Amino acid sequence: MKPLYLLIEILIILGVTIKNIDAEELNKKLKERNVTTQVSVNEIKRFLSHVLERRKLVKVINKKENFLEKKKSQSKRRIKGIQNKGLLKRNKNHLKTQAKKNFTDEGDELFKMGIKILQQSKSQKQKAEAYLLFAKAADMRNLKAMEKMADALLFGNFGMQNITAATQLYEFLAKEGSCKAQNALGFLSSYGIGMEYDQAKALIYYTFGSAGGSMMSQMILGYRYLSGINVLQNCEVALSHYKKVADYIADKLEKSEGIPVEKVSLGQLHLIGRKGLDQDYYKALYYFLKAAKAGSANAMALIGKMYLEGNAAAPQNNATAFKYFSMAASKGNAIGLHGLGLLYFHGKGVPVNYAEALKYFQKAAEKGWPNAQFQLGFMYYSGSGVWKDYKLAFKYFYLASQSGQPLAIYYLAKMYATGTGVLRSCRTAVELYKGVCELGHWAEKFLTAYFAYKDGDIDSSLVQYALLAEMGYEVAQSNSAFILESKKAKILEKEKMYPMALLLWNRAAIQGNAFARVKIGDYHYYGYGTKKDYQTAATHYSIAADKYHSAQAMFNLAYMYEHGLGIAKDIHLARRLYDMAAQTSPDAHIPVFFALMKLETVHLLRDILFFNQFTIQWKWIKLDNSLGPYWDLFLMGLIVALLIFLLRNRHA
Repeated sequence: MKPLYLLIEILIILGVTIKNIDAEELNKKLKERNVTTQVSVNEIKRFLSHVLERRKLVKVINKKENFLEKKKSQSKRRIKGIQNKGLLKRNKNHLKTQAKKNFTDEGDELFKMGIKILQQSKSQKQKAEAYLLFAKAADMRNLKAMEKMADALLFGNFGMQNITAATQLYEFLAKEGSCKAQNALGFLSSYGIGMEYDQAKALIYYTFGSAGGSMMSQMILGYRYLSGINVLQNCEVALSHYKKVADYIADKLEKSEGIPVEKVSLGQLHLIGRKGLDQDYYKALYYFLKAAKAGSANAMALIGKMYLEGNAAAPQNNATAFKYFSMAASKGNAIGLHGLGLLYFHGKGVPVNYAEALKYFQKAAEKGWPNAQFQLGFMYYSGSGVWKDYKLAFKYFYLASQSGQPLAIYYLAKMYATGTGVLRSCRTAVELYKGVCELGHWAEKFLTAYFAYKDGDIDSSLVQYALLAEMGYEVAQSNSAFILESKKAKILEKEKMYPMALLLWNRAAIQGNAFARVKIGDYHYYGYGTKKDYQTAATHYSIAADKYHSAQAMFNLAYMYEHGLGIAKDIHLARRLYDMAAQTSPDAHIPVFFALMKLETVHLLRDILFFNQFTIQWKWIKLDNSLGPYWDLFLMGLIVALLIFLLRNRHA
């Protein structure tokens, strides 16, 4: 389905210039226009056709009006003079200003309606309705709607990917001061997608994007300065960028402080909207009440959570929240204990009582509840109801961080960044802040990228993974490299895919991905995206084998020692590495068995057939000349065939 990108192409062809129309005509159109909530592809196409026809008609009318106006002005100057002309011009300008204002107001309203529908959407059809409204708002020069449409074109929403159209629209938006467009252009330049590959230009775009407030640009710059990508490695600059993004995310987390759940039930699936179920507060409350009646302490606590936060099914009610938290706490439930602690800490439905809050947090923390551990850490960090104690604060933040509690990780980063209660460490602070930053809403692209790949939309999947890779996500770097080396993508030239994949494997390897480290060795061994270099390949295999105990790396390194490729030939070390590979991974047993059989057979033949050093060298060279450099692999194949033959005869 490709209904929307046509609109953007029209906007681009017209230079995104919105013609002013007569105020009377606009008011008439405002009354006639009826934004429906039922959208089809045909309706979108009819709308696009209407836009194009309208533009053509307006262009023709404007030409005629300009000609007549010119004649009319000449006549009026002769009859009434310059003063009358000035009056007409003022009236005309007033009408144009009024028309433009009405046009802009309507675009803003359409954009707001689109956002509202998108936030409440539960199906692709509803999302299509929202994007139709964005398309109409973009037609009225609403910049936010244009950003939405440009993103849709870049990421391939609804199968409408058009990199060229997206790039041109981003370029227009960048001139209008859009920080999102600056970030997008930086991303496209850094990969050479739809634009010339230019890392220097990408850095400039990211710098402007971050200055304009783009959190993505801040995060990308943080990662670049941390890793030294096209900039001098600088931990302090990286810290500055990551801290801004982490502050932004922590602020959102603190405002929407919730109570995570350990065991997923049917009620929880409806509450959070997972595994194919739409978010439905009424069904969630129904299942929780049913479970609570049966004596489930978790269900009681989650009902308390719903009333504490408030929603359509359970309006905010501190007294009801207190009731259900108390019921859960009486059964020793950690979530209920933590909930009571929150009520006393914030004074919700009860007077603020730090002593009571501390008591309940301690009980929940003893049961291993990470949110309670964080709250204890925060109380000691801020001195809320207790003496400030940074050592205790660090202890509880650390405990909570081990379970992935994001705010605990944030405060640990803050302590390392400022040297509060611990020895200051820029590197540790950056790594912790980076972990918080990776919890941003942009991480949702992992899901959409996965489904795009699963549905066969390789280009859409690649663009989304590549953007996340640019932001420093190690998993996205590996996924992008995997897609690139498959050469199934169409948005990059094939000769650029291996070099770009190698670059991404390298970034993932630096972040500790063992598989990526082996891949770099493979690329240098076979000469993919770079020159063949056995020595470099052996170096990477050695790192993967020694540091990550990779069975694949051990096997590859053993083969190189066996044949003296890039390293000195060492049969004994080759045997040992083959054995280590088999011990490390059960999957390596069969290939190791055949490799060792081939190795032993070759050396047995050498011992039997060759009598002296001269004869050995001469015969070995003769084998290479007659059977080729890979005669040993040929021999290995013969051995495998012989074994299969013997096994078949045995069963027969």
